[in-house]
Formats: sequence, C-alpha cells, structure tokens
Amino acid sequence: MKNKKRLTLATLITVMSLTLIACEIQPEAEVLEVQDSLMTKQTQLEQDFESTGYTLDDPNIILDPYDISPLAALVIFETEEEGVPKITVEGKDDLSTIEGEGELGTVHYLPIYGLYAGIENNVTIEFNGEVKELEIATDPLPENVPEPEFIQASNREKLTNDFYFFTPASDMLPAAYDVNGDVRWYLTEPLMWEISQLENGRLLLGTERMMHPPYHNTGLYEMDFLGKIYNEYSLPGGYHHDYHELDNGNLIIASNDSAFGTVEDLVVELDRETGEVVKEWNLQDVLPMDEGKSENWVSFDWFHNNSVWFDEEHNELILSGRHQDAVVALDYDTGELQWIIGDPTGWSDEMQEYFFTPVGEDFEWQWSQHSARTTPEGYVSLLDNGNNKSKIREEYVPAEESYTRGVIYDIDRENMTIEQVWQYGKERGSDFYSPYVSDMDYLGENHFLINSGGIVNVDGKAFNQPAGFAENAKLTATTVEILNDEVIFELSLPVNTYRAEKMNIYANRQPFELGEPGRLGTLGETIVDNEHDELGEVTQKDEYYEGLEIKFTLEEDRLNMNGLFTKQGFYELVLVDEDDSIRGYNFVASNTPYTALCVDVLTARGDGGDGATLEFNKNIHKEGLQGQHRIYLRAGETLYDTETIVDFDK
Repeated sequence: MKNKKRLTLATLITVMSLTLIACEIQPEAEVLEVQDSLMTKQTQLEQDFESTGYTLDDPNIILDPYDISPLAALVIFETEEEGVPKITVEGKDDLSTIEGEGELGTVHYLPIYGLYAGIENNVTIEFNGEVKELEIATDPLPENVPEPEFIQASNREKLTNDFYFFTPASDMLPAAYDVNGDVRWYLTEPLMWEISQLENGRLLLGTERMMHPPYHNTGLYEMDFLGKIYNEYSLPGGYHHDYHELDNGNLIIASNDSAFGTVEDLVVELDRETGEVVKEWNLQDVLPMDEGKSENWVSFDWFHNNSVWFDEEHNELILSGRHQDAVVALDYDTGELQWIIGDPTGWSDEMQEYFFTPVGEDFEWQWSQHSARTTPEGYVSLLDNGNNKSKIREEYVPAEESYTRGVIYDIDRENMTIEQVWQYGKERGSDFYSPYVSDMDYLGENHFLINSGGIVNVDGKAFNQPAGFAENAKLTATTVEILNDEVIFELSLPVNTYRAEKMNIYANRQPFELGEPGRLGTLGETIVDNEHDELGEVTQKDEYYEGLEIKFTLEEDRLNMNGLFTKQGFYELVLVDEDDSIRGYNFVASNTPYTALCVDVLTARGDGGDGATLEFNKNIHKEGLQGQHRIYLRAGETLYDTETIVDFDK
C-alpha cells in the first residue's frame, strides 16, 4: 500500500513577511578558509613515511601514523631479499598475544596493531630467519576510553584472541578490548554506528561529520586499523545506524530523504566502484505511517529504521522499524512488502495478512528491536530491547520489570506462523534492560554476542529512556558471548555503547597501501527554501550576539554552521552571491526531546525553556554553488550580517 503524505518544512511554517529595503554599506567580512578533511591531512602525513635508508635492524617506527589510532604503529624498512615479515605483539598471556604478517616484497610498510596503552610494548618481527625485537611506547588512555567495571572469561578454552569492538552511544570513543579487558585499539575521532569488517578485512564506519540533527552522518569511511581512510562514501541523504555488504561489494545503507520531511525511512544501495546510488526503497511506499505506533512514535520519525540485512536465499531486504515494533521484509527487486514480525495490535485490517501467527510455548513478541537478520540455519535473529512490552499504554510494563534479550524466531513463510526457538536475557531481568541501542551478532552455530548497550539506572532503578533524559544517571553496557547456552565471556563498561562486534584484527587483511583516498558519491545539492528578490534591512553583526554563538566552517564539500541559540524558533541562513542572487535556507531551533535517540545526544541544555541553549547544525553543500557568497542570518523579524564570506570555488 502507498502513503504519499509529504511532511515538508514548508507545510510546518509560514515564511515570515519581509520589509524589502536595500542594504547600503557592507562592513569588511572574513573570507573563510577551507578546513582540511581527515583524508587530506592523512595524505599530507604520508609524505613523511620514508623507507630509504631504513633496515630491519634499524627501522622507521611511526606510532599512530595517521593521528587517529594511538595503539597502532607503522614499521617501515627495506630488505635486499624478498620475504614476508611476521609480527608478534606480546600480550599478557596466549589469548592476548596477537600475530600477523606483512606482504611479500623488499620495501615493507608493516602495520602493528593491538598495542597496550601507557607502556613499552614488546613487538617481534621475523624476516627470512632474522629476528628483530622492538619496544614501542604508547601514551595512557584518554578519559573517554573507559576501562571495564566488570570482566569475566568463564571458559577461556573456548575463547580466541579476537578483540571486542564497541562504538559509542555516549561519551566514549570507538574502542576494542581483549579477553582480559585491556584496551588494545581505539580511535581519537568519534566515528559511530555499525563497526564491522568488509570482505577485504577493512573497517566501515560512519564519518565524524554530521548531516542532519541529531545524529545523521554524511556517509561512511572505509579504513584499516591504522585509521588510514581508503574511501569516503557520501550520500545525499546521509547515513545512520547500519549497512550491509552484498556479495558484489555494493552496500545497502540506512539513509534519509529530506524532501519528504521524515527521517530514517529510506534505504539505498550504493555502488562501491562509483559511489552512485543505484537503488532505493522508501518505506512510505509500502507501510502506513500512522499504524502500529510505539511509545516513541512521532510523525517525522515514524518508522526509525535501525538495521538492514539482505537474505540472499529469499531475495529479501530485512529492516527493523523501532517505532512500529516491526521487523519487515521487502522483495529486493520490486520493493513489495513480504511479511512483518511483531505484535499486530494497532495495525489495520488490511495489514493483518502480513503478520505471523505465534505457535509453540514461551513465545514473546519483540519491542523496539535492533539488528534483525537471518542466520545460516534460516532463522531470524534480533535484539529485543523490550520497551513496554505492549502497544496499549494502559498495559505498559514499567522499566524495573522489563528486560532486554537476544531472540531467535523460526518463521514459516507459507503458513505464516512464527515460533520462538531461543532467547537469552529474560532471566537477567531489569539489570540487563536497555531501552535503546544494543545488538546481537551471530558468530556461528549456537554462538552469539549480545550487547545490552543502553542500560540506564536512576536512583537504583531501571530507567525507560536514554541517559540524556535523566540527571545523575548511571550508565552501563553489558556484553556477553554465549556458546551452546553457556556464557563464556562477559564485559561491562561504565558507558552506553551502540554496537559490539567480535573481530580478528589481522584477519583477511587487504594490503596496506599508500596514496590518496577515493572520494565517492555526493552529498547532493541543498534545497533552497526561499529565493528573495531583495535582501531587506540588515542589522550588523555586533548587535546579534545576544547569546548566539555561531561558527562557520568551510569544509572541502560544504559550508557548516554550528550555533548555540537561546530562543526556540524559525531561522533562515541567507546567502547572497556576487550577482545579488539571494538564497534562503530554513532551519528550526527547538528543544523538542528526541526520545528515540540511538546515541545520547541532547538538542537542549538548561531548563528546557527559552533560556535553554539549543545547539543546531546547518549545512549547505557546495554542489550547484559557485563563487563568493556573503552570509546573513535571519532570526525572527531581524536579518543580521554575519560579516562572513564563503567562496565555493575554493
């Protein structure tokens, strides 16, 4: 079924009437300089990666070569004979000692991963019978890389020397821990969302650049564990939550389409070779927007897709709609709805045919779920956050009686029945309850990693919202590894985490390569909301700093405005070019609480009234714009000259 309702900003506000009075004299203005991207900085750093004159006995050792991964190093040397260097990073025991190898050759750029923080690390390199022992000193951990508050390896015989990687949902940097709970890798940039290895062994992570509030990124970085970026994939609708790599290398990505005035209801397929979006699925085309509502449903974020998966056997795209408590399957080719997993309460009669009928004992529906996927055995696995456990407000279960669990369902597509075949988490009660974030990973048959990453405790009791909505909240992320129903490993961090993954840091490694990274895809043109014939009366810069802290940054592909506003309301960013063409871009500063946050980001500080400080980002993409533009800001009835010029040809 189709629902073509478009909730554009123009339908939400009436553009303010303007007094059109010509501006007479403009004061001097600052011309913005282009801020180098992470990739440009990395290319500059590589100019010092010298190999000439360095040998195995006296190598060039560069700790944190890309200024982003402090527990990694690059060892550079040349040899007369070809060979493959082998690496051993000494740990505290066999399970924390890691081994890897370089590439065949005579010029060697050897990545060293898995160093400890704050000590002299012992690293051994073997090459054609020669052995070189190195000592590599590292700095202590920063405060936002927390150490575990609980760690237990219950059955070390069944564990490996893989690391446990976490991405942040609160004040934490991406980090990895070994089986002893020691940090062995982290990034100094807050790259977020899903973290997993591509088929080539590299990581894929959301960029550090925000596109839409409160947490949509411009796209994704393909990088190695040194932090070197090989490709940046930019999308017109940005990236959030999750991606999935297809067998052909293309990426299925959770994205947005701002033209529809909603978020997190668009999925795209990105061609890895070109960066082109080759296919789209819009949830508004197949689902009613106002049915099956969860507590956190809002019109602009009605579905809140937080995971994507492709089931090759059934040619199905599987998505997780947190705000409808629904896991849905779409036909990959046609986009048609195939089935829905979830409580059918609150859905119309015409939608009932897509729901399954429960069979078997101990069955429970999932609520506000994450990380839905199919397993090789043909089951559907997911993380059931467990919020409220009902569609009916009067029957909501309080947080202190809720629980989060990993669950596996067996679905019969022909007879439309569903059976619960496994779960873990219910037995741990509210101590394991995460009202947001979290995930479950399939590691092998009867082998799972479950991250209850959003545990929030207030005054000794479980809390039913993200941590940012309570003062003095205690945060916990508890991750368990389960094999054949036995918890063989458990780790708890004093923060909230979005995702946890178990990975071998040297597995399936694509060779390290020097060179400029690829820039694929596009952010697209920013929609112009208002085109004015005349600028109107202008108030100068020194009169508008009434609590407004505004900073403009020119990046390589866009203009960014970051502002702290003391008043809620409608604002307009105005650009005037050398031909006096006037373009207006609307935005809203509001302290509306984002109860659906999958990261602990606040849009308001203070008491929540007009005296609160409201943080907002507005971005104008370079695409479609040329030359110099003077920047103005309209707040209420007043147009302010920011005395800033942006040159989009830089």
